[in-house]
Amino acid sequence: MRRGIAATALVASLALAATACGGDSDSGDKAGGPVTITWWDTSNATNEAPTYQALVKEFEAANKDIKVEYVNVPFDQAQNKFDTAAGSKGAPDVLRSEVGWTPAFAKKGFFLPLDGTEALAEQDKFKSNLIEQAKYEGKTYGVPFTTDTLAFVYNKELFEKAGVEVPKTWDDLKKAAATVKEKTGVDGYWGSTAGYYAQPFLYGEGTDMVDADAEKVTVKSAEAKKAYGTWLDLFDGKGLHKADVTADAYAHIQDAFVNGKVASIIQGPWEITNFYKGSAFKDKNNLGIATVPAGSTGKAGAPTGGHNLSVYAGSTKEKQEAALKFVNFMTSAKAQETIALENSTLPTRDDAYTDKVKADPGIAGYQTVLSAAQPRPALPEYSSLWGPLDDELPQIASGKESLDKGLGDAETAIAKLVPDFSK
Repeated sequence: MRRGIAATALVASLALAATACGGDSDSGDKAGGPVTITWWDTSNATNEAPTYQALVKEFEAANKDIKVEYVNVPFDQAQNKFDTAAGSKGAPDVLRSEVGWTPAFAKKGFFLPLDGTEALAEQDKFKSNLIEQAKYEGKTYGVPFTTDTLAFVYNKELFEKAGVEVPKTWDDLKKAAATVKEKTGVDGYWGSTAGYYAQPFLYGEGTDMVDADAEKVTVKSAEAKKAYGTWLDLFDGKGLHKADVTADAYAHIQDAFVNGKVASIIQGPWEITNFYKGSAFKDKNNLGIATVPAGSTGKAGAPTGGHNLSVYAGSTKEKQEAALKFVNFMTSAKAQETIALENSTLPTRDDAYTDKVKADPGIAGYQTVLSAAQPRPALPEYSSLWGPLDDELPQIASGKESLDKGLGDAETAIAKLVPDFSK
């Protein structure tokens, strides 16, 4: 998902046609000829897609009986496009599915269960928490393709100049930010008002927006109020940048960090290549990466993000078999290494973290925080729950709404998304 946050604005502007559908189409499947499958890739069309297209050609060269029709679909359009296409039996045979989409499409019967298939032949090689987030009601509906999580990223030079250590808690961060401001003249921390970026504060208090097991909306619980209260406090104080609630807030925060105008932010690995383009990180080793600070419970962590490769349940058996072979290839250790080296994304299997891959300090740094990543509940509606918070948190941060009212409105909106849940 979160690569989508970084890339949506760019990708949405790239009007790439996504016209080919593979589910029921027999185009190119002549008697004795290759089986044609369609793959909808939702990656950044400029920075990432070329690597995937090269791998498609490599796969076709090794599998003369299979042709892969590659289509790059803008991330912010792909979920609705696939939902519509699958509902009319015209979906692609393989989809690069954001982890939050996987249970939603599995619930609708659009994805093929992959347990025991060629696609998951090396299941034990993948990180167990990533396999877990690809499950719905006990079955696995996607093979982890790329992964990510949020981390505390910081400017080592500024931290060293200020004489501060990496904060272990949010209270530590407030103190460090003040010292950085005093010693260097730049703000020590700039937080985001987006719902996803506030998630680590909830985990730090041992809670979430909802309790999926208890079927209860918890965004206004005592623990959640404490979490969001801590989040709000980090916009006010010495060395703490005030909240940016403009439409360009993401770009403003990112630009300030990569150019040394703020010492730390919370960010994901989809920005690794962009970190290095900034003046502050011409020396890549100046980029510090650590687990997000812990809350009052002592817990620290951020949501698991990324994408799975899933197979369309409505495809013919012949296409599904070809799709399973293709997914196995694209998620192999060799392919994962190639993708990491070319795109600076995080592999989903341990054996892909080769010495070459770990030579990139950004990838090596994010690898260390993956163990603290928390899989999302296998709740089909879960990804949509951040929407109400994206509406309310900026209002709270700007002082237009109180914390209590904003969370109350978010609770009401979330309850509509999960009508079977109690408050």
